Amino acid sequence: MRHMDRVIGTVVGSAVGDALGAPFEFREPGVYAAEFPDGVGEMCGGGGWDPGEATDDTQMAVLVGESLLERGGLDLPDIFGRFQRWAAAEPKDIGLQTEDVLTSGDPWDLAAPLHFQRTGRAAGNGSLMRASTSAVAFAGAGSSASMAAARRIAALTHGDRAAWEGTAILHELVRVALDGEEPQAAVTSVLGDVDANHRARWATVLAPDWHPDEATEFNGAVWPCLGSALWALRTTDTYEDSLAAAIDLGGDTDTVAAVTGMLAGAVYGVGAIPTRWLEALRVPLPGYGDRVLRVCELTSLAEGLAEWRP
Repeated sequence: MRHMDRVIGTVVGSAVGDALGAPFEFREPGVYAAEFPDGVGEMCGGGGWDPGEATDDTQMAVLVGESLLERGGLDLPDIFGRFQRWAAAEPKDIGLQTEDVLTSGDPWDLAAPLHFQRTGRAAGNGSLMRASTSAVAFAGAGSSASMAAARRIAALTHGDRAAWEGTAILHELVRVALDGEEPQAAVTSVLGDVDANHRARWATVLAPDWHPDEATEFNGAVWPCLGSALWALRTTDTYEDSLAAAIDLGGDTDTVAAVTGMLAGAVYGVGAIPTRWLEALRVPLPGYGDRVLRVCELTSLAEGLAEWRP
């Protein structure tokens, strides 16, 4: 498989998972299988989403990727400003924590820590969901640089280091998958680079025998979200089946499926994504005119990021 097929699979695969999972958000486990008993899932729409419409997960990933390319580097104030412009346009969906940070009026480098100081809660999965573009962009820089970038981007909206470490882990799992390696096999190594105060908790949810039923939090939290995505990947053997497993967990289905699609896309490549899903995919970008990205635009973005050097 070409490396670029994996790169495109990472970005497009995450967007497809997002759009496929969105109509099932906050519903009970098993709803996807019940909706498609023949096992052939469709971009069905529902819950306020048109068929194939991606959510804030992919919209924010696009903003990160376009900032990296247009600014020629990691410009954190620019990314934060793009996030603010998007949030001000009242997107259909935006995480409560992310919205609080982006609309607080606080400076880019203080908004997230001040929010965490006030609330004590900032370990949502919102920094995982948007990581496809940055993971691709920094993969060529190596493990340390990629994980460091992940932490800095996560910290724009999430003041809890648990979210930083989870996003750094995801970056590394994508990086090894792009090199044709098995993400689960890299867990032991990557945990050695996780902050010592957070390592044990991450080791639990990333263990090869962990099951989402063992989660101690809703999968909108960073730990079970990434743990569930890795579980869906290792217990299936196709891109399509991994997304079905992820969505059937219920709960925060768009983000769990976006993260699963990110990993599965890196493992199986864009060629493994069903054409019927690719044709339906659309990514509106509130705050940026009437822009609607489709597979061709996401492919170009992924290719540009793969060739970009930090």
